[in-house]
Amino acid sequence: MFRRLLGALALCFIASAPLALRADDRLAYPPAPRGNVVDDYFGTSVPDPYRWMEDLDSVQTKAWVADEAALTETYLARLPYRQAIRDHLKSLYNYERISAPSHESTTYLVSRNSGLQNQSVLYVSSGASGAKRVLVDPNTLASDGTVALGGTALSRNGKLLAYSTQVRGSDWQIWHVRDVATGKDLADTIEWAKFSGASWAHDSSGFYYSAYDKPEDSTHLNIVNYYQKAYFHRIGTPQSADRLMFSQPEHKDWFVNVDETEDGKYLIYSTSKGANNGIAYRDLSKPQSKPVVLFPNEKAEYELVDNFGPIFFIETNEGAPNGKVFALDVRLPEKRVEVIGEAATVLSGISSVGGKFFASYLKDAHTQIKEFARSGRLIREVALPGIGTANGFFGHSTDTQTYYTYSSYTTPGTTYRFDTATGKSTLYYRPATRFVSSRYTTEQIFFTSKDGARVPMFVSYKKGLPRDGSAPALLTGYGGFEIATRPGFSTAGAEWMEMGGVFVAANLRGGNEYGEAWHKAGMLDKKQNVFDDFIAAAQTLIDRKYTSTPKLAIEGGSNGGLLMGAVENQRPDLFGAVLANVGVMDMLRYQRFTVGNAWIPEYGSSEAGAAQFKTLYAYSPLHNVKMGAVFPPTLISTADNDTRVFPAHSFKYAAAMQGAQAGPAPILLFVELNAGHGGGKPLQKTIDEVGNQYAFLINALHFTPTIPSN
Repeated sequence: MFRRLLGALALCFIASAPLALRADDRLAYPPAPRGNVVDDYFGTSVPDPYRWMEDLDSVQTKAWVADEAALTETYLARLPYRQAIRDHLKSLYNYERISAPSHESTTYLVSRNSGLQNQSVLYVSSGASGAKRVLVDPNTLASDGTVALGGTALSRNGKLLAYSTQVRGSDWQIWHVRDVATGKDLADTIEWAKFSGASWAHDSSGFYYSAYDKPEDSTHLNIVNYYQKAYFHRIGTPQSADRLMFSQPEHKDWFVNVDETEDGKYLIYSTSKGANNGIAYRDLSKPQSKPVVLFPNEKAEYELVDNFGPIFFIETNEGAPNGKVFALDVRLPEKRVEVIGEAATVLSGISSVGGKFFASYLKDAHTQIKEFARSGRLIREVALPGIGTANGFFGHSTDTQTYYTYSSYTTPGTTYRFDTATGKSTLYYRPATRFVSSRYTTEQIFFTSKDGARVPMFVSYKKGLPRDGSAPALLTGYGGFEIATRPGFSTAGAEWMEMGGVFVAANLRGGNEYGEAWHKAGMLDKKQNVFDDFIAAAQTLIDRKYTSTPKLAIEGGSNGGLLMGAVENQRPDLFGAVLANVGVMDMLRYQRFTVGNAWIPEYGSSEAGAAQFKTLYAYSPLHNVKMGAVFPPTLISTADNDTRVFPAHSFKYAAAMQGAQAGPAPILLFVELNAGHGGGKPLQKTIDEVGNQYAFLINALHFTPTIPSN
């Protein structure tokens, strides 16, 4: 997606030399008074001097955040490459992007961005190849692009669209219903939904969704979200008349969901906590029947893949850490028949299309797709363009074709149509980008962590890059919640490579790259393994001369932001710069805000006992900032409307870091306005954010980037 001068050599933009920060150029940080709050955890006294920052609406907090914002903007405005990077990113994003189609009946949907639209637009057509027209354009809902299109769901007859909007990056959703034929909204509106899709009834009379009770005070972000409930909304009725379908009042921290099977014969009830979940069902032909529990919650993972009448096909990791599929007759649920057995590689997902199963496996963190018959017989492995990620293979039991999108670190997302009978893939859409993939390469290398574990990472860069330690590198990681770090194209990553950098993604424990065993090796009291893996990845890059400490930057967000804080505390000498985004920094109090309570199965809780407190206290970024340490340049980012990771995490951590810093490097706090945890962020905000971060890294790592002119 890189902008190049056609028919000529690229003209490099060379600005003035990077801004050098001398030892006596220490920043004067806004005063952050230390309070006298001290908590007692099982006999251990723990000071919390910045507790006052948890009151986001206080005059003191607002004044401090404003002063921090002014300091950060003043610093960033001095950096010579910021605008050049933003301008170039804008040119790289300026290409058409079209999603894979989805459909109900003969109504087809695709998402399209013409290039520089803040939000992608939803288009509708009659048939896969019919003329497309705009159905929902979120860009018309806010001039600055801060209203995003969240979930979408077509009714089974294809005549109505349920769609949600999310304002200023919030996780809260407002559901609407649009008539597909007229393009007009009905009066139906659903509020206070969160972490919910919409699932239509088989007769298209309404849809199921999950929501919370209206908060008593909706102006604060520190509301704890408890008691999610599932409802049925009948079209043409007010939300107050919605039928409560499912709740678990004895389990306030469970997520709940209700759905119908494709054939409309069964209602499926799902509960989840952490990575595990439970499933119950009800036979809709028996109106007075009660839900029957098939699998209890908190034991393992279960996913209903499809059903053939009373025969349910279930994907699970129960007794199979890498995943398997079995069938059962709900009339005799104790009898299970294995359909697809556990493999050496992890089963990361499975779908059913045209009476066949499409299983997505992770082989050393990249995708393999295998097509199976209902009997479990392997039909074929789907040939993919390379080592990357394929997403899709969704559809219905009557479909004879499906779609998938393939991408890698050097290949923008390309969509293919797949014939389920012949196994042939044909090109559906390839984006016309300015990025010349053939000039870049990705290699997968393996390294040994502190405890001897073999861990992979992907290293991407421009061909011909010197391996002498002089190249700037950006190492990213996540390591948690059973989320695998898979190869995928990003314009920001491509921009870094174009500027002459090495872009690296480490596949840390805590993810799902090698199944549930890999996940468990990086959670709860094993969380230190994640940090050890990341530190070992950094050391490997240095040892193999991809980069060197003065040229090595690290970046992570959310759980990855926690990772940044932990490894910077543990090895501040190893890194040249740090980007810590929307991170979970206070591990002793995270469960008290937003949906933090849902992360207890992953992290543990400081309130659950002395052992869990001790584990969390040992690595909590906020509580392990050492006074007098010399930290590398650090940019800590959050957003004013983050309803997932409470912004005070970053506030308190930034204040602690600034107060402890003994070296000259800047510790800056950036607070994005009118934004949330990252979802639905307008394109212009993304461009501005990356421009800020890369300009910061260029200055911190002291290198001169190559930025083609536009």
